[in-house]
Amino acid sequence: QVQLVESGGGLVQPGGSLKLSCAPSESIFSIYAMGWYRQAPGKQRELVASIASSGSTNYADSVRGRFTISRDNAKNTVYLQMNSLKPEDTAVYYCSLDGRVRLLATPRTYWGQGTQVTVSS
Repeated sequence: QVQLVESGGGLVQPGGSLKLSCAPSESIFSIYAMGWYRQAPGKQRELVASIASSGSTNYADSVRGRFTISRDNAKNTVYLQMNSLKPEDTAVYYCSLDGRVRLLATPRTYWGQGTQVTVSS
């Protein structure tokens, strides 16, 4: 089964930066989109940013202008550059991938295990 491997989380002070990375554990036949979601304690999971196969990006209003999502197609890797971090950005960040693992496979969404981002002084 395909696993999404995430890295880059950690503890950072307000105003600091972190860069998250996510890549599937094995090759993917077709990727429609990749993205990042986050879930803070006691809150619902929310979309942070996404990037489609076309390169089109989408951001939550709360992070627009501070976060940047990008991809490396050769490595099937998606990144989330997070700048000017705020305490309210503290959450577990989950990578997602919409795609097919094989030509005849059913398209579906795959999720990473999550990486903790803590913004605190």
